Order: sequence, then C-alpha cells, then structure tokens
Amino acid sequence: MAFARIRRLATTALSATALALTSLGAVTATAAPAAADPCGFYETHSDAYYNHCTSDGSRVVIEVRVALAPDYERCVAPGRTWLGSASKIQGAHYVGRTC
Repeated sequence: MAFARIRRLATTALSATALALTSLGAVTATAAPAAADPCGFYETHSDAYYNHCTSDGSRVVIEVRVALAPDYERCVAPGRTWLGSASKIQGAHYVGRTC
C-alpha cells in the first residue's frame, strides 16, 4: 500500500515538473526540417527532376525516359535539374559516365 502511494506521488511530481518546464519554455518541440530533394530521379505533382548528389563537382550523363517520344541522354551538373512535366517524363537514371 505504501509503495503504491510513493509511486503515485513520484508520477505526480514528474508530471508537474514536466508541465512547469514546458510552460517556461525549457522543453520545446521543434518541427523536423523539410526533407531535402532526394538523389536521382523524382517527381512532384507536376514536374520531374533529377538531383545529382555529389561533393566533387562532377557532371554526369543521365538517360531520360519520355512518354510517347524517344528517350534521350542529358549531361547534368550537381544539384537539381528540371526535366519537364511529370506527365511526360517517365524516369531518368545515371548511365555510368561523366560529361
């Protein structure tokens, strides 16, 4: 019986301390940072992109797959490259060489 009372008092004390710290701003919740663009091919609701993630400044050749049109190769620099409308671009991938 005494153990249950001590446990209840400890729980109450911890809850009160957490509430006090929160109201003083000592405990803050922060939103997660926005996700960076993923590496490689990705789409938004309207656009298609290729993000070449590198730290060495290299430029690479990618093959772009296009709906109802011939696929093509393109040289891309580090960072995000707009490929076109998401309704027309079906994908893109690194072909294994630099440019």
